[in-house]
Amino acid sequence: MGHHTHPHGHLFGLPRTVIVLGLVSFLNDAASEMITPLLPLFLTATLGAGPGIVGLVEGVAEATASLLKLVSGRLADRGWNHKRLVIGGYGVSNMARPLIGMALGWSWVLVLRFLDRVGKGIRTSPRDALIAASTGGDKRGRSFGFHRALDNAGAMVGPLVAFGLLKAGLPLEHVFFWSLVPGLLVLVLLAWGLDGTPLPVTTPEPAPPRWSMLDARVRGLILAAGGLALASAPEAFLVLWASDRGLAIAWVPLIWAGASAVKAVVAAPAGALSDRFGRVPLLLAGWGLRIVLLLCLALFANGRGEPITWTLFLTYGGALAMTEGAERALIGDLSRASQRGTAFGLYHMTTGLAALPGAVLFGALWQAFGAATAFTFAAVVATLSTLVLLRSIRNDENPSPP
Repeated sequence: MGHHTHPHGHLFGLPRTVIVLGLVSFLNDAASEMITPLLPLFLTATLGAGPGIVGLVEGVAEATASLLKLVSGRLADRGWNHKRLVIGGYGVSNMARPLIGMALGWSWVLVLRFLDRVGKGIRTSPRDALIAASTGGDKRGRSFGFHRALDNAGAMVGPLVAFGLLKAGLPLEHVFFWSLVPGLLVLVLLAWGLDGTPLPVTTPEPAPPRWSMLDARVRGLILAAGGLALASAPEAFLVLWASDRGLAIAWVPLIWAGASAVKAVVAAPAGALSDRFGRVPLLLAGWGLRIVLLLCLALFANGRGEPITWTLFLTYGGALAMTEGAERALIGDLSRASQRGTAFGLYHMTTGLAALPGAVLFGALWQAFGAATAFTFAAVVATLSTLVLLRSIRNDENPSPP
């Protein structure tokens, strides 16, 4: 790993690339989360769309991002400039997002949200490949943990800013316009702060991404992470669970921000722990905790009581964040430099696409049999996914590289 020392010196013992991309994610998530919790309200209350349209807009948006993450990872591996892909992706998102405030109908929102997610799809895999390339294996968990921590901190700040602007009497549309401010800062920071491509371009035309070419442990991780995405209870359903337990609507932005705060606190130390004790033990601990919490959510689906509601909601956020850094670092560890963008692309695409049917299935089970059944089902799928990871690692002699 010769290329993880930068002439610019290190902050927090991390390379400049990691610091800059972390700050960029903080600002971008603040801009994005100013809008995301408000979109369903804007679509239904302001534009008169039904819940079905809300699902359609989010579904199309997320599926788009998921597929493009593989495409952009491939392009990065084929020698496209990582920095340009990252700037292009953030640029598209931050130009499209504030325009949602000018939408005259839900179809406008669909198009703009689609463009916002196109940007996300373009930037994610090259960005993760840049982070993986700019740090050695001994600090990779820490680097991804730092990045996820700032990303989640931005997701906490965004709803709080939106809450403040709405409290100050601004209409929804104006909150959307204000998201342009952190969005422009993102582009300035990238243009000035980010080094170019630190990856040596190996061949102009690598072999097409064949599943069989990937390390068996990477394949196992991607399948297991896909299964967990299928089993993850989307945050929207956790909000529904909390309100069924008597949480007032006014508290929703705050519990949402609180969950992001917990994620921000957990992500960095958890990533660093994976450098120290190995990625796999950390993944098993985090995934195991998630299974226990899903069962608790099922158990307490029908009660009342604020303390349990807040405790489970916030702890679940923490459990999600616990493995974010380690999952990405493991892919960075186990994939060859020439295939890294593609490996990240496959990981992001699989988890993104699995989350869609997962959310639909979860909602259907909830509607037909109640929340407890839906959460129990999620716990079972999560358990099976964890076994997939264990099996793929047991088949390989060296579970966690130094």
